[in-house]
Amino acid sequence: MRTLWKTPLLAVACALSTPVWAASPTVEQRVQAVTSGLLPAVSVKGQPPTKRALLDEMAVLHVPGVSIAVIHDGKIDWARGFGVTREGGAPVTADTLFQAGSVSKPIAAVAALALVQDGRLSLDTDVNKTLKSWTLPTNAFTATTPVTLRALLSHTAGTTVHGFAGYAAGTPVPTLPQVLSGTTPANSDPVVVDQAVGGAYRYSGGGYSIAQQMMIDATGQTFPAIVRDKVFGPIKMTRSSEDQPLDAARLAAVAQPYDSKGVAIAGGPHVYPEMAAAGLWTTASDLARFVIDLQEAAQGRPGHVLTPETAKMMMTPVKDGYGLGVSIQGATTAKYFYHNGSNAGYKALMLGYPGSGDGLVVLTSGDQGFGLSEQIARAVAAEYGWPDYRLVERAVVPLAIADQEKFVGTFAIKGPGDFTIRRDGDRLVAEIWKGVDDPLLPDSAASFFITSKDLRLAFSDADHGTVTVGDYTGQFERVK
Repeated sequence: MRTLWKTPLLAVACALSTPVWAASPTVEQRVQAVTSGLLPAVSVKGQPPTKRALLDEMAVLHVPGVSIAVIHDGKIDWARGFGVTREGGAPVTADTLFQAGSVSKPIAAVAALALVQDGRLSLDTDVNKTLKSWTLPTNAFTATTPVTLRALLSHTAGTTVHGFAGYAAGTPVPTLPQVLSGTTPANSDPVVVDQAVGGAYRYSGGGYSIAQQMMIDATGQTFPAIVRDKVFGPIKMTRSSEDQPLDAARLAAVAQPYDSKGVAIAGGPHVYPEMAAAGLWTTASDLARFVIDLQEAAQGRPGHVLTPETAKMMMTPVKDGYGLGVSIQGATTAKYFYHNGSNAGYKALMLGYPGSGDGLVVLTSGDQGFGLSEQIARAVAAEYGWPDYRLVERAVVPLAIADQEKFVGTFAIKGPGDFTIRRDGDRLVAEIWKGVDDPLLPDSAASFFITSKDLRLAFSDADHGTVTVGDYTGQFERVK
């Protein structure tokens, strides 16, 4: 086992990264409650849930660095770093840079909407009237209903390419038009429309790459410059950047990425020319400022990047609970906007309640950071009295492994992608997130759940079924 995140070093990191706003005993008590009170999403009936310590979970999940910012009543209540930036490296702080993966999309959406407010982009015009450096191929789908910026930002444009793998250090990096066309050296498929425009929600990083090209062509600026002018500057996100790659000086100080086993990603951070979809470098403190700016705009306060009207439009669901750049979630009328992110060796989470002014940012430098982020969110929710991220209890039923084996295989969920179920000793495990195996616990003869997330797989037969994750329900089928 790698030892770069030993507890003594983590403790030092915690102490060194304490900000001035965390000085009061009340805040210290909250920090202690959160960092010692991590909870799974689901508990097994008859087995009381065990609270876990953040430092212990980081070691178990091979996540060397974490940065957290908690927002309360419209202000950053506390922000801290835990762990180290790399083996033998400096402690993580609230101002350490991480890649944020698809949390780039809300940033890109705000930049695009700011250009709409300026009259430089239109939400409802055919994208090919703006695009100059590349043209979206037309077909029967686009002839009926043209693709618009609104459709791209809401993932309803029918565009392909779910996400991007990035480019390892030292390998050729394509231009954005090459990415969109799927031509060498791009490692992703061409971005095309292959279903009815506006007909359904289907997550598409490819669609956000089209939006990125639109912003470039409409302004004549680079994408990093656009976001710096429209988002980072006004919100005072002084350390954030869309530069891909970062310059050597900044790159030397970032939290380095690690895989699910705790092995450093070869060559360090991948490069993402698909900046609107996945290119954001940010800190917990900076991203918290972004959340607060959106919250205050949605509350009707003037003087923010988006007008109150635009912010409310951004947070109005278009399809399946997704607005323009953010998912709108919540078990009660007190909804929150949300996005998570996944790049090679990085996982991130961002959420904000416009009504209460509460929110959370979690940035991690490990491929098992999703599960860790959700545990942190549940601990914060418990401490701050949020209506969401509550513990769910499920009962396990006895089911012989011989009766479970028929569910082994690879299955596809339309939109989100594939997942794999395999046998591991006398149980089944599911790889739903790449590199992370979750034990499957049976709650009937043909349904299973995991404990790291409120996710349930219910089979109608050995080849078909339904996945439920919180409020989301989707169909899956066997592919092999």
